[in-house]
Amino acid sequence: MAIVLKKSLSHTLTRYYPFAGRFPSFSSPYVDCNDDGVLFLEARSDTQLDSFQRRISCQEDAIDQLFPDDMINYKNTTSTDLVAVQLTHFACGGSTLAVSFSHAIGDARTLSSFLKYWASVARYGSTDHVEVLPLNPHFIQSPLTEPLKTGPVPKEQINVVLKKFVFPNSRLSELKKKIAAGSVTNPTRFEVLTSLLYKTMVAASTARSGCFKPSYLIFMGNVPDKVVPKLPQSTVGNLVKVMMTKTMHESETSLSLVTAEIRKEKQLLYGIKTIQDSIKSTKSVIGKLRNGKFENIHMGKYHVSSVCGFGFNKLDFGWGKPMGDAFIL
Repeated sequence: MAIVLKKSLSHTLTRYYPFAGRFPSFSSPYVDCNDDGVLFLEARSDTQLDSFQRRISCQEDAIDQLFPDDMINYKNTTSTDLVAVQLTHFACGGSTLAVSFSHAIGDARTLSSFLKYWASVARYGSTDHVEVLPLNPHFIQSPLTEPLKTGPVPKEQINVVLKKFVFPNSRLSELKKKIAAGSVTNPTRFEVLTSLLYKTMVAASTARSGCFKPSYLIFMGNVPDKVVPKLPQSTVGNLVKVMMTKTMHESETSLSLVTAEIRKEKQLLYGIKTIQDSIKSTKSVIGKLRNGKFENIHMGKYHVSSVCGFGFNKLDFGWGKPMGDAFIL
């Protein structure tokens, strides 16, 4: 397995060549395409995979063991690597493949395209195979006169609690009907779940502190489908627009109102005609978030990301699709 994965990864990096480069420094705004390669570690565990999965749900740092060199959640603040891989073999014969991927070089769509390409090369054995060629990456050249640097990356460690919640389709349908009865026509799964999560997080914060705190909901909108002309699905980069809704009063956290605000913000995506439009908008929002230039620096901020539709749970490197959950941290 390791031989196939390493060989196919090597071939993949001939197409995704920037991913084999390095940041000249941790806070550098550009990539040095020096072909240093990607770190690939192989590990073995004397535990059963199913028991390890159960431990992940109750031990916050258990999942760290699947990733190389603390390259998860900014715990390694000195690494200039862009991508790192760890293949872990368990006593039962099962395996996990964990990929650390710097958000500085791409978003979830880019990671999905990279993994789909790698999986296809592993499965078919060649970058020239008829099933692989349509997956070739598409790079957008950024003008050197306008670097995309938005400020230094925070170096503090980020504490992450991993929890899994399952929403049955029947309950999602009920929520959609409830919200559709209000002011939003045909609410999407993303809109419904995001509204529910936001409402719940704000309520938890209010209960903990004893008072409601005005808050922002921050989420991402995908750009490739909106610009003219449309970009290929395999376009590489952070092709998202940062979007935000604001809640100043507790009465504004109802599911219908939050969903309506999300829908209104998403409509702004249709005003984006070029990549430059998206870059300017995102740089403006990120700059304000970093500098606390919104009206109240003490407002709560809740970030929601969706990786639905990217196919992480369908990746097949030649041994079939994942039997367990495929998730992004």
